[in-house]
Amino acid sequence: MPELPEVETVSRGLRKRALGRRIAAVEVLHTGIIIGDPEEFMRLAEGRTVASVQRKGKVLAVELAGAKQQGTGYLILRLGMTGQVTIQSVGDPLEPHTHVRMVFEGGNEELRFRDVRRFGRLRCCTREELDALFKSLGPDAQQATEAEFLRARRGRRGAIKSWLLNQQGVSGLGNIYADEALFEACIHPLAQPERISSDSARRLYRAVQKVLKRAVNLQGTTFRDYIDIEGRPGNYLRRLRVYQKTGEPCPRCGTPIRRIVIAGRSSHFCPNCQRRPRQVAKMRGSEKAPR
Repeated sequence: MPELPEVETVSRGLRKRALGRRIAAVEVLHTGIIIGDPEEFMRLAEGRTVASVQRKGKVLAVELAGAKQQGTGYLILRLGMTGQVTIQSVGDPLEPHTHVRMVFEGGNEELRFRDVRRFGRLRCCTREELDALFKSLGPDAQQATEAEFLRARRGRRGAIKSWLLNQQGVSGLGNIYADEALFEACIHPLAQPERISSDSARRLYRAVQKVLKRAVNLQGTTFRDYIDIEGRPGNYLRRLRVYQKTGEPCPRCGTPIRRIVIAGRSSHFCPNCQRRPRQVAKMRGSEKAPR
């Protein structure tokens, strides 16, 4: 599933390839991925110019400037699990599962949204609606200050892995980079956010920043579906240290990496480098973790 580094890569690609361009025509090929009325979606997007591209967490917001009577609107893109945003030549063959086409003025290139599993969503909204959406998310994991990060963990007694995945706590992290950051910080995924020491919390903040910076610089991680705006895969896969490395030796100490399930999500960690604390988050019987 695309996480912050992948969405940031798409965001940068849109700034490079779409900024200042006018959307001449919109075609919706599958209405199920549109939030709201598809006809209204097309009406609000057509004829507008891409004025800016914003991101918070995993959410992309494209500012669409129009004529005076139209005002400004926003195109919200959520990639879901398998969503892809590319800019291609209008003459390129249409791939299966392409759901939206936005043809730029001049008619030579278009933005395409493709999503095999159809969990991604597109919508057009007002500034007020965008502000409400961004307000519902926790501080962006890449842009958050240390103080914001530490404040967000207060009162949280569930598993720290679950807290990192909760977009209302800190937005942008998913399974991949949460596992990698916890390993970098030497924190067990079942530790409780409010019970870890202040030093450990600060270490985790720095680990999140470090891991995300590395991943963004390498255009994210591709296992199967994710590609950037040009159709290229991310380059971070070879840099992963614990995610999906079950049974492989820890890159620090050589201990086999373990996998447990927390709230239905896989978590990968080194049982030696990430020691299990005495007090851990409670788990259901079917999710008991080995010590």
